Amino acid sequence: MTAPVEDATLRGEDWWGEDLSGRSFVRCTLLNVDLSETTSVGATFEDCAFTDCRLSAGRHEASAFRGCRFTACSFTTAEFTDCAVLGSVFSSCSLRPLRVSGGDWSFVSLVDADLRGTQFAGVRLREADLRGADLNGAAVTDCDLSAAALDGSRWSGADLRGSDLAAFDPREVPLDGARIRAEQAVVLAQALGLTIG
Repeated sequence: MTAPVEDATLRGEDWWGEDLSGRSFVRCTLLNVDLSETTSVGATFEDCAFTDCRLSAGRHEASAFRGCRFTACSFTTAEFTDCAVLGSVFSSCSLRPLRVSGGDWSFVSLVDADLRGTQFAGVRLREADLRGADLNGAAVTDCDLSAAALDGSRWSGADLRGSDLAAFDPREVPLDGARIRAEQAVVLAQALGLTIG
């Protein structure tokens, strides 16, 4: 384990393909940093700001990106496995085709994000802000979406099997062609005010 990097400004760094495992960054500002194809196990970024950074094709496992802000960053084909991304904000980022497996993305902000075709499997997304996000054709399976903000989001053709749909109002959120299980249909019917049985 290396000593944490705190309150640093990192500008134009080339970290392409580096292994960031075990490294820690706190309240750092990263500007135009190339993190393409980086890997990490147990890395930590706390309250960091990323602007114009490339995180494409990265592979991160059991790492933390808590309270971070990503602005105009690229995550093309990036993969996150069992990572904690609590309270982080994504603004004007390229997120397709992001793959997320497990982990905690609660309170994350993905307002107006283009998430078409992305994959989230077994992810905790409690109180995530997905207002205006485009999730048409996305696979969001076995995820906890309880209390998520969904106003203006689009889910046509999405795979939602096994996910918590209690926050969905089918009158407000387009779900045409979405895949769900029978027990989830009951939840949506109740949201429409129907009585089951």
